[in-house]
Amino acid sequence: MARGIIYLMDTVVSGLIKIGKTGNDQFENRMRFLESNGYANITGLKRVFAIEVEGYDEKEKLIHDIFSKSRISNTELFALDIEIAKSLLASLDGNQVYPKDKSKKEVFKESTEEIKLKTCDGFIPDGEYVLRRNIRGFGRVNGNAIVKDGIFTLKRGSKCGNTGKGYIPSVRRNAKIKNNILQEDLVCMNPSSAGWVVIGKSNNGWLEWKDSNGNPIEIYRDK
Repeated sequence: MARGIIYLMDTVVSGLIKIGKTGNDQFENRMRFLESNGYANITGLKRVFAIEVEGYDEKEKLIHDIFSKSRISNTELFALDIEIAKSLLASLDGNQVYPKDKSKKEVFKESTEEIKLKTCDGFIPDGEYVLRRNIRGFGRVNGNAIVKDGIFTLKRGSKCGNTGKGYIPSVRRNAKIKNNILQEDLVCMNPSSAGWVVIGKSNNGWLEWKDSNGNPIEIYRDK
C-alpha cells in the first residue's frame, strides 16, 4: 500500500478542523497553500499534526468515516474538538512529520490530558468556591470561583501560581494573567481545569476546591 501523509489543521472558526492527506513530497507545499489561501471558503488554516502512514488513502477514508457525523457536507472540514482528532492521529502507526519539537507519544499524552480537562464528570451545586494552597518556590495561590446553572467560572482577581517546563494546557495558556493575577472571568469545563489555571500544574480539582464550610467539592460529586 502507498505511503503518504495524513494531516490535521485548525481553522479561524472555533471548533472547525480539517483532516486531509497529501503525498510525502507535497506536504510543505500543501501546507503553505492552505495556510495562505484557505479551504472551502474557510481561512486561517494552521497545521497542527501530520503523520506519514502506510495505506494513507484507506486510513484517511477510515478517519473520515469515524467522524462522519461531524463532517461538513462533502468537504474535509469537521465540527469536532481538535484534541479528539489529534489523539486519534497520534495513535496511528507511522512516522510523525509535524510537529518536530515533540514526540508522537508526547502529542498523544497532551491531547488526552486536554480532553480530560474539557470533560465535566460530576455535579457541583450553585455557590461560591475557593482554592487556597501554598506552592513551593512561589507562595500562596488564591482562587475564587462561582458555579451558576452548572457553569464553573473562575473569577477575575484570582492569584495564580507560575507554570513549570513542559506541557501547559490551553485553558492556562489562553488565560489572561498579568503579574500572577487573572485579569478577567474565565469559564472552565471542570474543577481540575480551573485548578490548572490557579495552581499552574496538574491537580485533582475535586479535592483542591472547597465550599464555604471548607469541604472539598468531591462530597457533591455523586449526588
